[in-house]
Amino acid sequence: MSQIFYSKDHEWVALGADGLATIGITDHAQNALGDIVFVELPEPGRNVATGEACAVVESVKAASDVYAPLAGTVAEVNQAIVEEPALVNSGAEAEGWFMKLRLADVAALSGLMDRAGYDEFLATLA
Repeated sequence: MSQIFYSKDHEWVALGADGLATIGITDHAQNALGDIVFVELPEPGRNVATGEACAVVESVKAASDVYAPLAGTVAEVNQAIVEEPALVNSGAEAEGWFMKLRLADVAALSGLMDRAGYDEFLATLA
């Protein structure tokens, strides 16, 4: 299993053996959003900068941008969550992933948190 990293914007990143970084929103984020009814993903081939809004998720409560936790090129998107947005609610950190990026700089992962660090960050929000 690949190591998972987390951003303060509530995205997770898992670096695969193929060198692609799978990105999605955390379970905490989907829980805060409520029932997700719409997802808009970036086009494959798009270059994104760290912190750039690159996807949109809408729930019964609100619409929210999803930010790129790292810079890179969109290699693949998860069309399944466009067709069935509730997959993000049922598996935010699994089958509800948003996109795969070919990272501009793999070393940038060191700027993200591990699970323990993310849990500590969440505790400061309560």
